[in-house]
Amino acid sequence: MMQQMLHKIFSVSLALLVLFSTVSFTVEKHYCGDVLVDVSMFSEAENCGMEAMEKLQKKSCCKDEVDVIEGQDELKISSFEDLDFQQQQFLVAYAYCYSNGFQSLPKEIIPHKEYSPPNLVYDIQVLDQVFII
Repeated sequence: MMQQMLHKIFSVSLALLVLFSTVSFTVEKHYCGDVLVDVSMFSEAENCGMEAMEKLQKKSCCKDEVDVIEGQDELKISSFEDLDFQQQQFLVAYAYCYSNGFQSLPKEIIPHKEYSPPNLVYDIQVLDQVFII
């Protein structure tokens, strides 16, 4: 039971690791002067409404910053043929020994499984005060 639970936890954690290592996303930030106005991960960052002032002035006080966090594009997928001969031979021998190493035991037949002992009317050993020491 515990081994199955650990196996599931380990499998899910490895799947999440692969998922998060391949996901890429962008973080957009909008600054008005030196003040951070908005940060956005999934949509465009909202501006501070200074576009009308920027048309009148030649110098803009606002700036947008975009940080791109790129995930892994390619995953290395190895196949059995990529291994050299000794490694292939070891894996085949290990798999063969592992699969044949656990032979199931014959099912035990318990002949008195359904037997219920008779009810004791008197405990003779206690009545006669005879005990095996």
